[in-house]
Amino acid sequence: MVRLALRTGLRWKLSAAIALVGALVAIALSLVVHNAARHSMLDNSRDVQIERLNFTQKIFLSTNRLQFDAKIDDPALPEALRDEVAKNKRATYLQDTGQTAPEVWAATPLSNNRVLSMHDRFPDRFAVLDDLDQALVIGSTAVVVGGCALGVLVGGRLSKRLRKAAAAAGKLADGDTAVRIRDEVGSGRVRDETDDLAFAVDAMSDALQERIEAERRVTADIAHELRTPVTGLLTAAELLPPGRPSELVRDRAQALRTLVEDVLEVARLDGHAERAELQDVALGEFVTRRVRALDPDITIDVVRDAEVTTDPRRLERILGNLIANAARHGKPPIEVTVEGRVLRVRDHGTGFPEALLREGPSRFRTGSSDRAGRGHGLGLTIAAGQARVLGARLTFRNADELTDGSTGAVSILWLPENAPTSTGSFPVIHLPER
Repeated sequence: MVRLALRTGLRWKLSAAIALVGALVAIALSLVVHNAARHSMLDNSRDVQIERLNFTQKIFLSTNRLQFDAKIDDPALPEALRDEVAKNKRATYLQDTGQTAPEVWAATPLSNNRVLSMHDRFPDRFAVLDDLDQALVIGSTAVVVGGCALGVLVGGRLSKRLRKAAAAAGKLADGDTAVRIRDEVGSGRVRDETDDLAFAVDAMSDALQERIEAERRVTADIAHELRTPVTGLLTAAELLPPGRPSELVRDRAQALRTLVEDVLEVARLDGHAERAELQDVALGEFVTRRVRALDPDITIDVVRDAEVTTDPRRLERILGNLIANAARHGKPPIEVTVEGRVLRVRDHGTGFPEALLREGPSRFRTGSSDRAGRGHGLGLTIAAGQARVLGARLTFRNADELTDGSTGAVSILWLPENAPTSTGSFPVIHLPER
């Protein structure tokens, strides 16, 4: 069962959270203010109606005249108010339908069991409540919009810093040990959790870099120390009398010498101190000459030639390692294709192991049982390292299945349009066309 996960930015999540909280707070405050204002207006309306009733009662008792539309024994008098007056009390009563301003009743007992009452709606007072509600709606909307803007601003800055941290971590994962996350996400004088994360990752990067550098130095030192005795061993093997045992010794000594040289080369590449020495090269012609020198039986197809600025020695090293890997672990025929700046080497064997396709080449790991005793996993590692020096990209994949069930391994070298920085053993000169 596949679950689809929605992805959104931190700024929008933070903005939505602030807007939601702002909306809830604005609604709650608006309800409180509205109810408090309404209760205040109702209490004020009761007080005004009582004052008018007192004034009307005084006028009626002295002049027998009624003011403010007051009535004696009004048949429309609410029953609840009539009961209160029956207890010889002055009282008020509200008739609130919720549609218009509430009707405010006031009544007081008179002699001879008569009741003086009056009622009114005070619409002008409650019109102010409508204006208040409108102001509360506008204010709440402004709070929500302001909260959204604040969320986008704060979330945007935080998201930007986290994206920079993720990009720096990605560079670190790609092998750029010089990058430091704290330089990318520094927030200034006030530190927060993002700074703590950056410092923690940078500390881990420093420790990892120190360990890798120590391992690289140990590997380089061991390989360097082995060069002299291995060279002596190879020289001594040449002095052995002819015969099968002597050939085996010379073969193993030569293999050991090649291994030591490869380990030294890997150590130099890991140190990121290698630089390309550039020349202008016609790629199709260059590949054709080198491949013909390696193996005349290899099929060469120049689909489209291109002139590239690269290091011929390193390019030849990459090409030789790819062809050697195809010859050692694949099956013929081996095909080399040049298409512009793209160089492909394909065999018709069982293809690359899944681990290599997933993780890339790894030293001293062959990845398949048929390579036992026939390699150390350094050929493709060196090819990938030399490609990095050239600013190129080396990828590996398996071809589509053929009729015989084999797949074939395909190595693809993508040369860059812009050449890497040259160390300058000689200048690159472009001659004008005649």
